[in-house]
Amino acid sequence: MLNFQFLHGEPDISARFKAEIEDFAVTERLGFDIAGEGEHVFIRVQKRDENTQYLARQIAKVAGLPAKAVTYAGLKDKRGVTEQTFSVHIPGLVTPDFSELNNEQVTILEIKRHNKKLKTGALAGNSFVIRLRDVSDIAALESRLAIVKAHGVPNYFGEQRFGFQGGNIEAAKAMFAGKKIKDRFKKSMYLSAARSYLFNLVVSARIKDGIAEQVIAGDCCGLVGSRSYFTTEALDDTLPPRLAAKNIQLTAPLWGKGELASNLDALAFEQGALEGQTELQQGLEANGLRQERRAMLIQPQEFNYRFEGSDAILEFYLESGCYATSVVRELVRLQD
Repeated sequence: MLNFQFLHGEPDISARFKAEIEDFAVTERLGFDIAGEGEHVFIRVQKRDENTQYLARQIAKVAGLPAKAVTYAGLKDKRGVTEQTFSVHIPGLVTPDFSELNNEQVTILEIKRHNKKLKTGALAGNSFVIRLRDVSDIAALESRLAIVKAHGVPNYFGEQRFGFQGGNIEAAKAMFAGKKIKDRFKKSMYLSAARSYLFNLVVSARIKDGIAEQVIAGDCCGLVGSRSYFTTEALDDTLPPRLAAKNIQLTAPLWGKGELASNLDALAFEQGALEGQTELQQGLEANGLRQERRAMLIQPQEFNYRFEGSDAILEFYLESGCYATSVVRELVRLQD
């Protein structure tokens, strides 16, 4: 079910990933300055091997507020060392003493007030430092790193979104068939899994046909650094150079209500890639999601790497919503 195509061919290099907690470090970048005043308390923490939702509940407990009063920009991997920000709506001048949250797994880095709450997705992106241990072929990995640095990787949603063996997709199908899901978080997770799966299918199909880095008639081209896109009416000689220069990027659909934004050959391709997925498509539409677009490929930024013996240390930045595991997947096979 989750056997999506590789952009640069399946790697025959193996390595251990997340063998130690410190091997996966993430630093969240909000992309805006915190005002220093307002009704919302922003708490920046460093956490080790700790669940985002669990920590949010602990923050709410210290503040004496319901869990829904605590927000964060996005979930972070439990296994790793991560820096992220939480916000709590606390009007008035008194800020609770959150120091009791400090322990071996959690360290408070900063507490500052802001005039708006932190909403889901309200961040610029994340910086990663990843150690791959016991790399089977350092020279081969170095060559592959150079290819990824130049051409990028598929912007797949990571397998963690789909649950063990795609369980979240099956749960979405059951929900769409009428099973009641009272837990709002689980419902959101199943919707995301279904939508992400359809996106990955289209990207995988483009790679399989050798047209993931090639403009076809009717493609939706996104403007790099913007959420804007335009639909090509026909092949245009100006588009391939713009794509090569990374001025534009090809996109694939995030399914929902409404017509696909693609046209001509791209429209036919996307419809063909999603043939047989009516159950998921209709379920997403019935739940009010709308058609959107997402870049098919991602280019890791600030990309650097070095080697220590048989280990490789990777450093890069990804925009919000992109997965570090999609970068690692193109580089190595994970050892058990």
